Amino acid sequence: MSSLAFSVLFVVFFVLTLGLRFWLANRQIRHVLRNRGAVPAEFAPKIALETHQKAADYTVARTRFGIAALLWGGLVLIGFTLLGGLQAISNALLPLAGPGMLHQILLVVAFAVVSGVLDLPFDYYRQFVLEERFGFNKMSRGLWLADMAKGALLGAAIGLPLLWVILKLMETTGSLWWLWAWCVWSGFQLLMMVLYPTVIAPLFNKFTPLADDSLKARIEGLMARVGFASKGLFVMDGSRRSAHGNAYFSGFGAAKRIVFFDTLIERLAPQEIEAVLAHELGHFKLRHIVKRMVVMFALSLAFLALLGYLKEQSWFYTGLGVTPLLDGPNDAMALLLFALVLPIFTFVLGPLNAITSRKHEFEADAFAAKHSSADDLVSALVKMYEDNASTLTPDPLHSAFYDSHPPASVRIAHLNAAHLNAAAA
Repeated sequence: MSSLAFSVLFVVFFVLTLGLRFWLANRQIRHVLRNRGAVPAEFAPKIALETHQKAADYTVARTRFGIAALLWGGLVLIGFTLLGGLQAISNALLPLAGPGMLHQILLVVAFAVVSGVLDLPFDYYRQFVLEERFGFNKMSRGLWLADMAKGALLGAAIGLPLLWVILKLMETTGSLWWLWAWCVWSGFQLLMMVLYPTVIAPLFNKFTPLADDSLKARIEGLMARVGFASKGLFVMDGSRRSAHGNAYFSGFGAAKRIVFFDTLIERLAPQEIEAVLAHELGHFKLRHIVKRMVVMFALSLAFLALLGYLKEQSWFYTGLGVTPLLDGPNDAMALLLFALVLPIFTFVLGPLNAITSRKHEFEADAFAAKHSSADDLVSALVKMYEDNASTLTPDPLHSAFYDSHPPASVRIAHLNAAHLNAAAA
């Protein structure tokens, strides 16, 4: 392939992907506004019209913000690639570091810094304008800056050594470097699953053991029924940052722990919390997490193998606005270019991932209905949709591309059907 042909191919996919995403966003806005005036019949007894309209307005505001962010991201992508942004950064660093490992690491660091600065206004607007307007932001600007500083330091402490190892493998292990890199990357992902709950997450949030003895006994009874062993039950101070609520379990092997947002504990009744946790445990017991990990590892292997081919092709660099070095390695540049353009070529595959994810959600809901109560899970979901201002009327096509969970009406209809079947049995 010539560099011109690859440039044309990239531009075609770029335009098609951005056009598709703009079209989906406008479909979402029109669909949500069209249904803003009335609560869907199945939710009318439980959701007030004012709450439904707030969710519609929040969804529309987020989608419009997403359009602006998408346009800006597209301009930044073209700036880094076809307009020579990455080339300019590389040229500026070469006199300082020379064409070696230091130059490659500085290139990645400079790219991360520039990208972060370019995204900063959007991050600020999202947190302190959009989320603030709808009553979800609980974060002070000081905490926001502290989180950003911690994230940068943590990223450097973890990411730079990993980057050095990957670049060293690309340089020294020959044409099969991508296989060795995949082994390192996979091992790193597993290590993070072990370290995240006890080492990384506490840097950003406070985790305290669940103090409610009756709720603790109820949850321990559920875990005993389904055969789940946990390292502990914890409440996270999510209300320091947001009014959104959730529950999850994290960790791997003996490090598994169950975490509830304090906002969720305050809002849901004990039996509803049990039902929500039963859903999360369903993902574990039905091996959804293992299946997702297998898919993730398989995809990462395939993409690394593809990168192994592309990094040896001069048209891959020149077609994206970069002149590869003749007297030094181009591995970091190949990594950056690949990470930048891959989403453009793969966005259209999004519904395939959503199909699998939704199947898992239905299965986890059925598991929860079996081991707790379908009615309690429905009640909890309605409250969570209400508290998180999640629209009850998403555009089906937009949802198919972006939502890993089924629409509320479909999901609750499945649960109600499961309840009726259980009652009939």
